[in-house]
Amino acid sequence: MMNPDPRTLRPLARAALAAAMLGMALSGAARAHGDVTPQAVDTSSLPKLGEQWRAENPFRGNSGAVQIGTSAYNQNCARCHGIDAISGGIAPDLRKLDNDCATLKDAARKAACVKETDDLYLTTVRRGRTRNGAVYMPPFEGTMNQEAIWAIKSFLETRRDKPM
Repeated sequence: MMNPDPRTLRPLARAALAAAMLGMALSGAARAHGDVTPQAVDTSSLPKLGEQWRAENPFRGNSGAVQIGTSAYNQNCARCHGIDAISGGIAPDLRKLDNDCATLKDAARKAACVKETDDLYLTTVRRGRTRNGAVYMPPFEGTMNQEAIWAIKSFLETRRDKPM
């Protein structure tokens, strides 16, 4: 058997080493995915909502809330729900949150549907989601205030799959 030329072996070894290092870096990133600390959200420019949780989004259509909600979403939600709320399959695609409401023709039924969706969103974000003892989404009540949670919902409303 012939000995391989060392000049061709070195580039192959470097390529293999680079591929191994990239694989380790990517696997480390995947493990770190769930270990991210929630980020604080500055809501000082939004009206204070008080202690009582609102049943519906009080910031609907508020451009300042959308701006704050965009930043808050990117810092706290995008790692699971996807950049710009486009899910990569890890968690629900939040652009579809209000889809059932968008097709309703009757204004009263549509308003009731939006209110119900707001309630589902708020309950989920505040309490998180757990199934069979596994945490699928951590609770954000106590980490984020009401203003931040509704600002994120205001951002999500600008990303709807089906416009209202």
